[in-house]
Amino acid sequence: MEKVKRFQVSQKVIWGSSIALAVMASIPKLFDADSTPGDLIINSSITLLFSLFIWYYNIYSLPKFSSHQNNKSLFNWKLLLSVVMGILLMVILVIAHQELFQVSKMDAPIMFELRGVLINLIVYMFLHLLFQNYQTQQIGVELERTKAVNLGAQYELLKQQVNPHFLFNSLNTLKSMVDIQDPQSSDFILKLSDFYRFTLESRKMDLIPLSEELQILDSYVYLLKARFEDGFVLENEIDPKQYDSAIPPFTLQLLIENCIKHNVVSLDKPLIIKLYTENEFLVIENKIQLKRGAVSTGVGLDNINQRFMHLIHKEIEIDKDETTFKVKIPLNYDYHNN
Repeated sequence: MEKVKRFQVSQKVIWGSSIALAVMASIPKLFDADSTPGDLIINSSITLLFSLFIWYYNIYSLPKFSSHQNNKSLFNWKLLLSVVMGILLMVILVIAHQELFQVSKMDAPIMFELRGVLINLIVYMFLHLLFQNYQTQQIGVELERTKAVNLGAQYELLKQQVNPHFLFNSLNTLKSMVDIQDPQSSDFILKLSDFYRFTLESRKMDLIPLSEELQILDSYVYLLKARFEDGFVLENEIDPKQYDSAIPPFTLQLLIENCIKHNVVSLDKPLIIKLYTENEFLVIENKIQLKRGAVSTGVGLDNINQRFMHLIHKEIEIDKDETTFKVKIPLNYDYHNN
C-alpha cells in the first residue's frame, strides 16, 4: 500500500525565516546613534531563539503529533495557548539576556512582547494555512485512490462477464445435435472447448491484440451458427492492417451477444452483423429488427464503455437511426500485455 506523504516544513524555511526576522528586528538599531554591537546581538538572538521556538512549538501541536482533532477554525484555543506560551518565553529570554550580557539599558519589555505576539501570529497563521492546504491535497489524493480502487473492482467484475445463458443455450444446442446424431457434434464440442479455453486464458489480460480477439470470435460465431444456422450472418470486413491494435478481451463477443439479445434472429429474417474499421474505430453494425416487447436497459453497452474508459481512457460511440444501429469502439495502438 502506498505510504501517505507526511506533512513537513523545510528546515531551510524555518531557519531562513527566523534569521530574516532576527535581521529585520535589528534594523532599527542601525539607525540609533546610541546602539552598540551588543544591542544588535541581543535583539537578533532574542528574536532568532523566539522564532525558532514558535515554529517548532506550532509544528508539534499539529494533529499528526496530537490525539486531538484538528479544528477547522484558524483562530482557536491553540492560538491563544501559543500566544500565552510566547509571552512567557519572551519574558524568560529578555531576563536571561539581561543576566547573560549584563545590559543595563534594553528596549522596554513591552516592545519585545509586542514583537513576540506579531511573530507568533505570523508563524501560526502561515503554518496552519500550509497544513490545511496539505490536508486538502491528502483528501484529494485519497478520493482519487478510492476512485481508482472502485474502478479496478468494477473492471474485475466486468472481466468475469461471460453470459451464463450462452453456455446454457450452447449445451442445449449440443444436446439436440447429439440426439439427431449430427456429424458436426464433435466439431461443436471442440469449438465450445476452444471458446472457454480462450476465456480462461484471456480473462487474465486487460488488453489483447485484435487478431486474438477475432480468433475468440471465430469460435463464438461457429457456436452461434450451429444454433441459428443461416439466421445469423457475420460479415468481417476489418482491415488486416488493424490486427495489431488492441481491445479488451470479449468486447466483440459481448457486442454481438447484445445484438442477438435485442433483435430477431431467424431463417425468415436473418440478423446480419457487419464488422469494419473506420479511422481509428472498429464498427459493429446491424440492421434494427427488434424483438417484440424487447426493452434495452443500456447496461451491457455501459459496462463495455466502462472497460474502455478504465483501460484506454476513451469512450465508445453509438450511432443509431431508424434502421441501423452502430457501435464504434476505439482501437488502441500502444499497449503491453500483462
